[in-house]
Amino acid sequence: MIDASERRQHWEQVYREKAEDAVSWFQTEPRISLALIRSCTAPGDAVIDIGGGASRLADHLLGEGYRDLAVLDIAAAALERSQARLGEAARKVSWLTADVTRWHPERQYALWHDRAVFHFLTEAQDRAAYLANLRAGLRPCGHAVIASFAPDGPERCSGLPVQRYSPESLATELGEGFRLLRSQMEEHLTPMGRVQRFQYSLLRRSD
Repeated sequence: MIDASERRQHWEQVYREKAEDAVSWFQTEPRISLALIRSCTAPGDAVIDIGGGASRLADHLLGEGYRDLAVLDIAAAALERSQARLGEAARKVSWLTADVTRWHPERQYALWHDRAVFHFLTEAQDRAAYLANLRAGLRPCGHAVIASFAPDGPERCSGLPVQRYSPESLATELGEGFRLLRSQMEEHLTPMGRVQRFQYSLLRRSD
């Protein structure tokens, strides 16, 4: 079991020691995430990217005219990389350094995006805290895009165990109030040439 302080220390170390394109989850263009986000939002909608520290999702959304973006990550080093990469454009994004299981949203968003954070929460209390913040931070009738390792995906990532999901088991984990609208599988090719099986789920909050 890894506690909150150990979790933060782990991810700070990862982002301070490894190049952006040396981590297994690196994507030049997050195609599936972008397609799902476009399908249910407009550029004026508020979007938060959970665990999106060094991801290039914000770069692409800014390029498409989105103007109410927030990026949350447990590792300040990851956020600093994105800020440096974006330069002046970084001023258009709200950067939040926080552990999503300890954070308390101060507003609600039209869309909650998470690529590979939830699947690291292997303890029931951490998942419960995450889901409480998802409900607090997502507006009624808002959408969530959550990607995790698929049932036949890796059992560990970055030295940590993960909880794998199918779209159906993820929807069950989120519980009442969320309806699975769409899902898509991905064979992600890591920078090291390995294939990782992901599932992406688009869910709608009903209340």
